[in-house]
Amino acid sequence: GLAIDMIQSVLCLCLVFVVDGLAEKPHIVWIVADDLGWNDVGFTGSGSNVHSPTLDRLARSGVVLANYYVSPICTPSRNCFMTGRYPIHTGLQHGVIVDSMPNALPINETVVASVMKQAGYSTHMTHS
Repeated sequence: GLAIDMIQSVLCLCLVFVVDGLAEKPHIVWIVADDLGWNDVGFTGSGSNVHSPTLDRLARSGVVLANYYVSPICTPSRNCFMTGRYPIHTGLQHGVIVDSMPNALPINETVVASVMKQAGYSTHMTHS
C-alpha cells in the first residue's frame, strides 16, 4: 500500500536494537544505514528474498523503530540522529557533506555519543 511505498522510498532507515544483557544497563546498538529499504532485511516480514540472519536475531531480541521517516539524503538524517534536532537548526538541511567541504555539525552541538558517555556507556562508531 501507500505506507509501504513511502517506507521503500526512504533512503535511510535507522534501526534501534536494545538488547538486554547481564550488565546493569542494557546494551544499545544503533544501526543507521543509508539507502536501506523496507524489503532489504528479512525481519520486516515483507517477503524479502534477502537473508539477514544476524539483523533478524537482533530484531527478535530487541526493539525495532520502523515507523519513522527521514530526509532522502544522508547529512540531514545523520544530523537528526546525532543531535535530536531538526537540520534547519544546525544549517545541515540542504545537502550532503563530502570530504572536501568545510561545513560540519556546529561544534557547540551536544551529540548522542556525549550523552551516552555521561550516562556511563562506552561508545564506538564504525562504517563500511
